[in-house]
Amino acid sequence: MYEKDGEKYFVVDTHMHYWNAAPDNWVEGAEQYAKGWIECFYGYHGLGPEDTRWTLEKYQKYSEEDLMKDVFDEGHVDVAIFQPTDLTEWYKEGFNTTERDSILFEKHPGKFILNTRWDPREGEDGLKTLRHNVERWGCKGVKLYTAEWRQGSRGWKLSDPEAYKYLEACQELGIKNIHAHKGPTIWPLDKDAFDMTDVDHAATDFPELNFIIEHSGIPRIDDFCYMATQEPNVYAGLSVVVGALMHARPRFFARCMGELLFWVGEDKMTFGSDYAIWEPKWQVEGFVDWDFPDDEAYSDYPRLGTAGKKKILGLNAAKLYGIEVPEELQLGYGKPAAQDDAKLVTQ
Repeated sequence: MYEKDGEKYFVVDTHMHYWNAAPDNWVEGAEQYAKGWIECFYGYHGLGPEDTRWTLEKYQKYSEEDLMKDVFDEGHVDVAIFQPTDLTEWYKEGFNTTERDSILFEKHPGKFILNTRWDPREGEDGLKTLRHNVERWGCKGVKLYTAEWRQGSRGWKLSDPEAYKYLEACQELGIKNIHAHKGPTIWPLDKDAFDMTDVDHAATDFPELNFIIEHSGIPRIDDFCYMATQEPNVYAGLSVVVGALMHARPRFFARCMGELLFWVGEDKMTFGSDYAIWEPKWQVEGFVDWDFPDDEAYSDYPRLGTAGKKKILGLNAAKLYGIEVPEELQLGYGKPAAQDDAKLVTQ
């Protein structure tokens, strides 16, 4: 729990990883991609404050002790959600698999929520794996990487008929939260494979599912906002938005936050550190202290107060995942308008 100026914040880190990108995990013949991927990640790492930067060697494969210290002991996080990304074409045991994440999920009960993943190109075998993972670990969400390479294919869409079979399976299995990476390209993946048009289709056709769009589509923030404002079940995941921009690009961060607050609203935004790209400590502390620059250019954006920051840092995600929040950290969301409250407007 983080406390500042007498206010207490329940923090849910909705986007984190426990990866292994060390050279001994690189697939023979694909070393250039495995190396390029983690070095591109490391470039993003440099957008954080200088005193938080790691060596590349540590960054490739950090320890359980590092993670527990950075996220929980020092990072102010109350509950963290693992979001796997397999990349098995480049990494022998995968980059950040459900199975690897499950080690810490099982070892530290109550600290983590374990999401799994799927890829429609895996067909019936993938559906069997999805069912197995839900049965074994009780997964309530999935992380989808539509640009991932597989056997010569360089991406897929949420609107594909094969993907719809998996979304239907999610509904049957009780998975409600669909996290889709739609944001910055990581080399060597293709930018167009992260296009958001497929989210628009799927969100309309599956209104009972929540689509949390990780990285909020940046740098295509305007496209995301116009799409998300018309889809009530589309949420803005702030991983990378905060980590990459709040420190390194503060004015662009203010514009992104302004557009998101205006179009999407503070009730449909979730915090994610994207650990270990960046540590959560400076992101949580910086976000609590953040305000728009004193500049006329930002005057038409809604302001973000303490209540809104509490929602974004944890309470919105707690609602999506059914996480129990201590009573003293809860925030009233209000009640739906009742018929008796309606007033006839007369002239």
